[in-house]
Amino acid sequence: MNALSPFDLDFFRLLTGSHERLLGTELVPKDEAGPDEAGQARWLYQAAPFCTLAHDTEADPRFIYANRAAQACFEYDWDEIRGLRSRLSAEAENRGERQRLLDSVARRGFATGYRGLRIAKSGRRFWIEDVTVWQLIDAAGLLHGQAATYRDWRDA
Repeated sequence: MNALSPFDLDFFRLLTGSHERLLGTELVPKDEAGPDEAGQARWLYQAAPFCTLAHDTEADPRFIYANRAAQACFEYDWDEIRGLRSRLSAEAENRGERQRLLDSVARRGFATGYRGLRIAKSGRRFWIEDVTVWQLIDAAGLLHGQAATYRDWRDA
């Protein structure tokens, strides 16, 4: 998934399918995004009113996806955020808390209701709230990483 595009349908299916399997709800509302997957993938990336990010399975994971809402929140464009170590989304003193969350998700499959302090490219600090994090697990049970989504954020 290294050469992933924002509209990659295989990744879109992994992202939305794992969310639905683990949480029992749709990530992308078809009544807003339309009935076809290509349109839904475009909507999630370009127009969704919530942030969605994903990182890979490396020991020190890198972001592999961030929709435009997440890019605006973190102040990185697509090319900058892809490949960025996801731990760098939190300041050093907040990385332990972040790692405990990710470890819990690895054990339980998902977590909801998380709140954490993050840092943008400019150094602006902001809170992400009511975050849902889940394992990116395909239909065959293979792990591809973890993803997160949240609607609420505010400057610290």
